[in-house]
Amino acid sequence: MRNESAPFTPHLRVHQDRGHTVLEFHGEIDIIAALDIVPALDAATGHPAARVVLDLRHIEFFDCSGLRLLYRARRRVLAQGGRLYLVCTHPLTLRILHVTGLDDVLPPLSSMDEVLGQPEAASESL
Repeated sequence: MRNESAPFTPHLRVHQDRGHTVLEFHGEIDIIAALDIVPALDAATGHPAARVVLDLRHIEFFDCSGLRLLYRARRRVLAQGGRLYLVCTHPLTLRILHVTGLDDVLPPLSSMDEVLGQPEAASESL
């Protein structure tokens, strides 16, 4: 079941989908967007056993500020014993993830169904 909520910023929509909090990034994720996204990201990742999906399918641009958001989310979720998943199909962003090695610790998947269909144990090594 999908429960829509109002967007926190023009760059982020947060909703629930099958027991996971989905942070859906939109548009250009740069330093200005990142500053707007951090409060919602922290709210979603700051509680025990959070199950969070970062959805980058709707982005147009992604720089090092976006990478910092991904690392921040990963660190916060893992510190609380939660699970973090990444959905990304944008070719340039996938390349950035690969070049930085982030794809090794936070493997990007191509769809929400692929993420939500995964067994829980698959993200424990993140």
